[in-house]
Amino acid sequence: MSSLLSEYMQMEQQLKQLQQNLDKLQNDDRLKAELEFKEKLEALMRDFDKSAAEVIALLDPKPGSGAASAKSAASSTGRRKRKMKIYKNPNTGEVVETRGGNQKTLKAWKDEHGSDTVESWLVRVEE
Repeated sequence: MSSLLSEYMQMEQQLKQLQQNLDKLQNDDRLKAELEFKEKLEALMRDFDKSAAEVIALLDPKPGSGAASAKSAASSTGRRKRKMKIYKNPNTGEVVETRGGNQKTLKAWKDEHGSDTVESWLVRVEE
């Protein structure tokens, strides 16, 4: 019974900490600017009937991207190159780019904040 109470109190403390973090974020001007940008971008995408993938392709065209380039990457090394994942820590603004899950800073973040939280910091994935 006491372990259940202990678990409850621990979760209650975590919830309180998360709420404090959320309140702090909601008053952050950088977040407000990013949310405003996102809303305006989504409205523009709706106005022009464009998907996120279409906007990304328009802003970051990669010549020769497609089945041919994936095939050549696989044949040169025997396996496909891993995708670049870019994470941004909202607490520090630090950015980590990695092709594997064993990156030192990323591991430290996951140990400190938990894997699910850090995965939510994923900004984008590149080929």
